[in-house]
Amino acid sequence: MGLTVNEKRFLAAAFILLLFFSVLAGIQFVNLTNANPEASTLEIIAMPKEYINYTITRVKGTWWAEISGTYPMQILNRSDDASYCIPPELPLVYPTPPGTTNIHVKMNETELNWSNYTEIYPTALHHTAIGDWPMIYCVINPVSYYFVLKIHYEHPVQLVNGSYLFLYDLNISPYLSPWSPNSTAYFTITLETNTSNLKAYTTETDSIWNPINYTTSQEGTTEIITIQIHSEYSKQLLGDLAITFSDSETETTAVPSWIIMPILLIAALLAIIFYRKMKRQKTNHHLQN
Repeated sequence: MGLTVNEKRFLAAAFILLLFFSVLAGIQFVNLTNANPEASTLEIIAMPKEYINYTITRVKGTWWAEISGTYPMQILNRSDDASYCIPPELPLVYPTPPGTTNIHVKMNETELNWSNYTEIYPTALHHTAIGDWPMIYCVINPVSYYFVLKIHYEHPVQLVNGSYLFLYDLNISPYLSPWSPNSTAYFTITLETNTSNLKAYTTETDSIWNPINYTTSQEGTTEIITIQIHSEYSKQLLGDLAITFSDSETETTAVPSWIIMPILLIAALLAIIFYRKMKRQKTNHHLQN
């Protein structure tokens, strides 16, 4: 005998609580069918492509990142009973960097309500290579075989060891399977303010960062960086994407140390010469008196 809708929701909620206190990364769905062991092998969510657009700009002296992600999702059916394989709703959790604001979640252009799960459960944090992040929670309903999820948010760019740094938490493993073995993430990063020393890395741990290549183009004063990360089922995944850069404006206005040191030495010598001159004048004045 099948479960009622309320029973399925209760089981899903219990499973979500368990998942929140385990390791989470990227977009993570909790399928209602996963609460039912008999149905857990009948349905797979695939995401062969995802598109992430970054806009990096400076607002009142502070660097900000604006992110708009587009995620085409497909439910792969491995059962003859199609209605049984599609759950009535899909709970979703998503980690957000510190200071995130202006969050919008859409399913097929329909705005979804979301809540800050970490405010309710402060220990429900997601660990990344640059710190622990809070998470948001929402529910996709109704669910179809194919849908497009869009997530938009903005956050200040962190300053770490003299360089600006932002990280995209890329979790693709739940969407790779023998039925959908490949996925590619397409990143477009628009830099609206002059930067320098830009470097791109992938990282799975706090200490190991692997440099990766990127392509760059110029549109007026705007620089556009494009990166592709390809993931394949049963192969080692590259991990999250991290970008570091320097502020060209700060570097331009800063005076190099090789110029500052001679100036300081000259100033010190002039101070000594002036002091000695004043001392001699005072001595001569006393002798004359």
